[in-house]
Amino acid sequence: MAEVIIRRMSLADAEAVHTVEAACFPNAWPEDAFIQEMRSNPVARYLVAQETGRIIGFAGAHIILDEGHITNVAVLRESRGRGIGRSLMKALMQYAANLGAGYLTLEVRESNAAAISLYASLGFFKVSVRKRYYQDSGEDALLMVCDRLPPADPEFS
Repeated sequence: MAEVIIRRMSLADAEAVHTVEAACFPNAWPEDAFIQEMRSNPVARYLVAQETGRIIGFAGAHIILDEGHITNVAVLRESRGRGIGRSLMKALMQYAANLGAGYLTLEVRESNAAAISLYASLGFFKVSVRKRYYQDSGEDALLMVCDRLPPADPEFS
């Protein structure tokens, strides 16, 4: 198996990131939303997982002062179960800590047991339920928080 590289997303990655998003979510963000995030949103931070030149996953967050909110985490179905989601999350948590975030929040579908388990293993805990949060199905979302980010690491790039 080829090495998976986690790196910052560039504008050139927008089409591939949208392809991953569309494969993973019924209400995918359009490609131009990722372009707008990269060009115009000063608080947006995105990472991609790349294997043999192909983007197989990504994660994004908005970091504002000491708070971060994870907006997206996605890994192609055929690449799941290999720790790529964990690697993306750990890198995003480090990125947020380096930018001064003290905690991160996220929403996750109540039915997404694999994601909930991953997030819990990384220190996230449930704080509330957002009723009928997902428009495609009316499913509830769990709001989860992690207030134990790693210390800032000047070696992290």
